[in-house]
Amino acid sequence: MIQKKQFILAGVAGKVLNGDVIYDDTHTILATIIFIHGFKGFKDWGAHHLTAQFFAEKGYRFIKFNLSHSGVTSEKPSEVSDMEAFASNTLSYELRDVETIMDYAAHTFTEQPIYLIGHSRGGGIAILEAAKNTLVKKVVTWSAIDNLSSLWKKEQEADWRATGTIYVENARTKEKMPLHKNLLEDFEAHREAYDILKAAKNVTIPWLILHGDQDVNVDFSVAQRLAQAQPSATLQKIEGANHVYGASHPYTSDQLPPQLQEVCTKTLTFFGAPLQQ
Repeated sequence: MIQKKQFILAGVAGKVLNGDVIYDDTHTILATIIFIHGFKGFKDWGAHHLTAQFFAEKGYRFIKFNLSHSGVTSEKPSEVSDMEAFASNTLSYELRDVETIMDYAAHTFTEQPIYLIGHSRGGGIAILEAAKNTLVKKVVTWSAIDNLSSLWKKEQEADWRATGTIYVENARTKEKMPLHKNLLEDFEAHREAYDILKAAKNVTIPWLILHGDQDVNVDFSVAQRLAQAQPSATLQKIEGANHVYGASHPYTSDQLPPQLQEVCTKTLTFFGAPLQQ
């Protein structure tokens, strides 16, 4: 039977990490999967609950969580509403959050290896962690970015420094979401450490790169660059897939979208053979 346990950990700058642990108590657990959501994403976005169930049914423990500065609160778990937290986020915060989650998993679930799945910017964070954190044994990136500064326009940076804030649009709600300049300053202060393509060259664990060939947010050529940076990684194209593999928010179906089903199945095959039901 599928079980869902919630947890709260201390995040950075006074914020918290809200997370879920999903597993099937009739199975022997094969590994712990930590899922890292992307920019403007969160643990309960779209079909993430079905993704978690998919892996739980196959014998994996699945951890999904909100990054501490995702802007999602426990009062409003299905939307970004804390704009000040969202605006104050930095890449350093996200990396510290992910490491907190990994330490929690390693100390709580001591008998299973830790695998990472990262989507979009979460994929970039997963690559940085996979290159340096020995807790990670396998990594899969979905629609991953290869440059953390690709999330804003270079021509915005002068105004960003002058005014202190720029705005990005939520494609679904059309809301203008603020980003404070500490994000830019943090990136520039750690430019070499946050170089995803450089980190990709140092990933020595098994790595699967999945990417849709109709992704208008992060072009398929980005996946090709990641694969070129680390030839031992496996690149697989998802034909006709967009950035979120056919999912949307809110997502009302009780079945995974076909392309996300394909992504989950390829990820499962990479992690290990599914258990017999």
